[in-house]
Amino acid sequence: MGTRSIVLTALRAIKTLYRSPMPLRVLELGAGDGTLMLGVARDGGLSWPRVQLTLLDRQTLVDGATINAYAQAGWTATPKVEDVLHWARGPAQWPARWDLIVANLFMHHFEETQLAELLGAVASRSDRFFACEPRRSWPALAGSRLVGVLGANAVTRADAVLSVHAGFRATELSALWPANDTEWQLREYPAGLFSHCFFAQRRASL
Repeated sequence: MGTRSIVLTALRAIKTLYRSPMPLRVLELGAGDGTLMLGVARDGGLSWPRVQLTLLDRQTLVDGATINAYAQAGWTATPKVEDVLHWARGPAQWPARWDLIVANLFMHHFEETQLAELLGAVASRSDRFFACEPRRSWPALAGSRLVGVLGANAVTRADAVLSVHAGFRATELSALWPANDTEWQLREYPAGLFSHCFFAQRRASL
């Protein structure tokens, strides 16, 4: 789906982050092995100040080599092992407010009530949120059925189809966002044929 380039393009556009005099506090939800944001950290087009990144996942997947690679890129990365819904339901911590929260191919795994709960926690604990998710459309569904041509196994082929069915379109994520337009600026848009993006920014941080 080329999601890394989509995430990079979106994060480059958040100009207010470039002006921060303090280290940026960034949280990735469902971070997996941490390699997505490592690609962001290594990108020369991001002229951000120092970044303190927390990689949240319910499994221990981030290894020491990845942490060292972040350090070489000038970022401080800290893995946190916790279920994201437990994080959403618990007290705000490490830190209480994030400059930016990122999710990549993660939000579509939740049912609507869980997703609304998760977005509520994100809104209360961050100034900006960006998510890149599968796009629910006929072209995306057709493309998902062709991944076998690229050599994908049966499990990957099935997951690709299920991800499209669970994906988003139009303003479905905006409708679940808990805060009103006076406090937040929301943008929801397709990216390419297969991806759907959602960006929320607190107006006070513009």
